[in-house]
Amino acid sequence: MRRFATCVLAVLAVLAGVVVAPVAQAVPAPLRYVALGDSYSAASGVLPPDLTAPPACLRSTRNYPHLIAGATGARLTDVTCGGADTGDFFTGQHPGVAPQLDALDRDTQLVTLTIGGNDSGVFISSILACTAAGLSTVGRGSPCQDRYGSSFEDTIRTTTYPALVETLRAVRTAAPKAEVAILGYPWIMPASGGCFDRMPIAEGDVAYLRSLQATLNDAVQRAAGRTGVTYVDLSAASEGHDACQPLGVRWVEPVLQGTNAVIVHPNARGEAAMAALTIEVLRLDRGR
Repeated sequence: MRRFATCVLAVLAVLAGVVVAPVAQAVPAPLRYVALGDSYSAASGVLPPDLTAPPACLRSTRNYPHLIAGATGARLTDVTCGGADTGDFFTGQHPGVAPQLDALDRDTQLVTLTIGGNDSGVFISSILACTAAGLSTVGRGSPCQDRYGSSFEDTIRTTTYPALVETLRAVRTAAPKAEVAILGYPWIMPASGGCFDRMPIAEGDVAYLRSLQATLNDAVQRAAGRTGVTYVDLSAASEGHDACQPLGVRWVEPVLQGTNAVIVHPNARGEAAMAALTIEVLRLDRGR
């Protein structure tokens, strides 16, 4: 009996130890995060450069993917590259640069990207064309719209949009367990007025370029909806932070009098804003 009592006491002591001992908290594994996309994702022109990236990609360590990873502790694989279009997800953009889809696998948990702005050369071509047209009339009239009409927007609707759908489907196939988010492009031009000394666009073409960017963002949003991808809408957030605003307010650098070597691209403030909104939309600050 004494031996039995001793055993019972021993068991109770062990159980008591189990009850009172602190439960070890399992440390969650860092989120497996892959960043894809073009120069708006790479933050081309923002210093300091990412020295681990291919030089031609003009990637910055202050791009929004790095900021998201820093804020959430995610394990980042960053293959963003300046100048990328949807075709560069499937084939190498530069010698020695793999197709962006190669960075994805079944273990990927989060994917972010901006893409579509370089497809068919429409977006950058429109800005350059409208700049040249604006200079030719010293800012008067609407020479760009008069010359090109709906051609840019037609190309976005008929060519860029289906390419976006194909690309987002391929991303979801390559990373079937991941949450995928595609960001819109922050406003480059104000709703009206313009700033010819910094963005030499004719006054009548300001609304024309603004409408073109709205068409591009609409194509991105519709492609996201069609493929089950989260769309991060920057339209409201970037209002009043366009390239015509003063330094410290603008999120996108102008053609003239800017601070970035790569014109008409987000500055560090813009990239930080893109990161913050993505974290909010995806609720990354509240865990997953």
